[in-house]
Amino acid sequence: MRRPGLLAGALLSALALALTGCGTDSGTGAGAGARTGTGTVGSSGAAPAADRVEPLSPTPVPRMPVTVRSADGRQVAVRSGDRIVPLTGSLSEIVFTLGLGRQVVARDITATFEQAAKLPVVTRAHDVSAESVLSLKPTLVLADTSTGPAEAVDQIRAAGIPLVVVEPAKSLADVDRRIDAVAAALGVPDAGAALKSRTEQRISAARHAVPKGAGKPRVAFLYLRGPASVYLLGGAGSGASALIEAAGGVDAGKQSGLSKDFTAITSEALAKAAPDAILVMSKGLASVGGIDGLLKVPGVAETPAGLDRRVVSIDDGVLLNYGPRTDRVLGSLVDQLYAEPTK
Repeated sequence: MRRPGLLAGALLSALALALTGCGTDSGTGAGAGARTGTGTVGSSGAAPAADRVEPLSPTPVPRMPVTVRSADGRQVAVRSGDRIVPLTGSLSEIVFTLGLGRQVVARDITATFEQAAKLPVVTRAHDVSAESVLSLKPTLVLADTSTGPAEAVDQIRAAGIPLVVVEPAKSLADVDRRIDAVAAALGVPDAGAALKSRTEQRISAARHAVPKGAGKPRVAFLYLRGPASVYLLGGAGSGASALIEAAGGVDAGKQSGLSKDFTAITSEALAKAAPDAILVMSKGLASVGGIDGLLKVPGVAETPAGLDRRVVSIDDGVLLNYGPRTDRVLGSLVDQLYAEPTK
């Protein structure tokens, strides 16, 4: 079930380490000059948005049973959505935003938003614990193609639990598809259509907020996990390109010829990318000691972004979700990217 790709393998382990080990608020350790927090509207002075999802109203009534096609090619019959276990944070976000959060009985470690915070965690590091899932007697499990290990997924299926696999998202074009897939599995296709419409409108508004004539800043996405000594530069497959481009920028790693998802940061690679701004996850920035620590990573201080201390920081739990809160991510990226640098 595991696929090499976005935040897979070692990246997933590093993310889990940061989420469980750092324990740092998204803005902590950012340092002077960093702009932090999803939903931050720095130029207007508004406070960061709370880490919450915004459920649809009224709450939809599922029409069950349904049979849906899973991304692994299986036809899955779902008879009840009374006890749902989404195995990624992004899938949890969609379920809660569709208005069915009360039926969710567990979460993955990457479901960091407020409404899910008190749910039991059914992953170890980033691997699913089949025993923990089955102990909660779910009527539906939602996974994506990076969910693993395969043995755990097979064990859940062998217990007779309907398990629907959804293709992961790596671009804005994937938002509608994932909402449709989850809404269909939950028996609420009309709510899915309503959520798609709302999300599309909000993303469009965020894109229109890009300043006219501002040029195309070069933005490098860095994946940082200081305690694990993971320092990576995003390439064409990192998942951040679509956001950077929607914000009017250029993915510096992608344009410099990095075709892989991620590559180890070197002074040479950063010099070639020559970013005007650096995009990071908030906990990643905190894990290296904020912007002052980031400037100690080889090559960062010598880039235009490093010289200007131009760092855009967005919450780990939402940056690459490509879901109902992507408009907030894009709005924060636009606001931070075009704000005047703080020296």
